[in-house]
Amino acid sequence: MASKILIVDDTETMRLTQQMMLKNEDCEIEMATNGVEALEKIGLNKPDLVLMDIMMPEMDGIECCRQIKNNDAYSDIKVVMVTTRSEYARVKEAFAAGCDDYINKPINKEELLTKVNDLLKFVSLRKLLKN
Repeated sequence: MASKILIVDDTETMRLTQQMMLKNEDCEIEMATNGVEALEKIGLNKPDLVLMDIMMPEMDGIECCRQIKNNDAYSDIKVVMVTTRSEYARVKEAFAAGCDDYINKPINKEELLTKVNDLLKFVSLRKLLKN
C-alpha cells in the first residue's frame, strides 16, 4: 500500500520540486498552498507524512503543525518542516510545535529521501503493530 504524503508550500516551484524528488517512491502525493488548506486536505485524506514550509500566508507551518499534533485524530502524522529559515529559534519553535524533523532549502534530494523513508518505515511499523 502506497504511503500518503502531503506537500505544503506557498511556492509552486517548491511543491513541484519536492514532488519530482519523490516520484520514484511508492507514495501518493497531494499538495496544499498554506496551513489552512493543509488542514482541510488532512481532514479529507489523512496522510502518513506532511512536508511543510514554515513561512506561508493565512496559516504558517508552525501553527499548522501545532494543530495537527494537538488533534488526537492526526497526532500520529509525521511532520517535516521544510524552510529557508535555519536560525536556532525557528528550529526550536518548530520542534516545540511537534514536528518530527527539519530540512533546509535548497533541498538536498538524498537528505529528503532518507528522512522521508525513515519516517515512513516508522509509520508502517506502527500500522503493523495496530493490526
